[in-house]
Amino acid sequence: SSRLVDGLPLDELRGLRPDILITEGSYGTSRHPHRRQQENQLAERIHRAIANGQSVLLPTEPLGLGQELLMLLRSHHHFTGRDVDIWVDGMVAAGCDAYLTLMPYLPSTVQNFARHQPLFWDTRVRPRVRRWSQRDEHTGDDAWYQTPCIVITDDIERVLSSPQTATQRWLLLLTERPGRSPQDLYPSLIEHMPSQFQSCIQSGQWLVDTYLLSEHCDGPGTAQLIHNLRPQHVIFVHGAPQYLTDLTGLDELQSRYHLHCPTAHSLVELPIGEMFHQPAPPDVRYEGELTELETIIMVTLPENMTHDPRWQHLADTGLVEARWQGDELVLRGVSQRELLSQGTEAAALSGLECCENCRFFRKQRCSGQSSPLFGFKVTPEGYCPAFEPRS
Repeated sequence: SSRLVDGLPLDELRGLRPDILITEGSYGTSRHPHRRQQENQLAERIHRAIANGQSVLLPTEPLGLGQELLMLLRSHHHFTGRDVDIWVDGMVAAGCDAYLTLMPYLPSTVQNFARHQPLFWDTRVRPRVRRWSQRDEHTGDDAWYQTPCIVITDDIERVLSSPQTATQRWLLLLTERPGRSPQDLYPSLIEHMPSQFQSCIQSGQWLVDTYLLSEHCDGPGTAQLIHNLRPQHVIFVHGAPQYLTDLTGLDELQSRYHLHCPTAHSLVELPIGEMFHQPAPPDVRYEGELTELETIIMVTLPENMTHDPRWQHLADTGLVEARWQGDELVLRGVSQRELLSQGTEAAALSGLECCENCRFFRKQRCSGQSSPLFGFKVTPEGYCPAFEPRS
């Protein structure tokens, strides 16, 4: 479920046993946090940026994500009652108008919200939501850019081409897509941006980051859907080939269903009610070696791993982050964008009495027992009277 759309009612479909199920497989077998946790992480990131004097730019498609972001920002505790302007640009604004005509079909929680205040356009209740095209009418004399704001748009260049944007500090938040980098998703931003804008990013005046608000089921969610419906044939579509192959290789699905991930324009035979031999899934596991040295652990993997297109994203900088997931160790590549973001944020906080420079700041939490924040997760730019500088 999302804020503007109710999820598929699995209870009503359980045991339906269709002959064929065609389902989205964009996220492959990856596991995502709960939707509300994703929203909280995004709201926290925007909250920190605004508190740090940055305006936030959120590029989205005209329908769907932009309106979801508006509902999140209007109802999340970080922003309710907060004196900040949210500007909605271009076709995203037209999409908001279209949603208003569908009010009787929206979830009951949304309809209840709209009974007490406007769903989108609202200049009375904070945070205010306004049309980007009317910003000078609302603020007068281009005053809109003098305080941090949030802009949601389907056209990055139109917003950034405004003369005032070059004088602002911006955080550009790009939505993540499985198997695709920000450079793939926004080539006009990353590769063809005017030189003066590129210099703003290189200097750290503008930061670029990504966020996740998943639009489909993750791996466990897809498997749950299939188990509830119990189809004979499952066809996975709309995903990168390697992601769909990961799904067809799941043992829990292989042993129960006839799985297919066909290429475009290919014929798929779906014998109904007949015995069907499920082909063995491609082997996507790689055997390596683990060596413990005095101060480091070395993991050696075979060279043929580099043939998978995902390797380029993992090996972008040569740095990886490791974490435990149950009894398994998961490796994640650290991107150039993350390194640049860490560097610019650290530079901005250099010399300040904030959590980032406090000796009690460990793993994003406060370990100072005399601090009122003891044990809580804190932001790098946070502060309390118990601050002690790192030695």
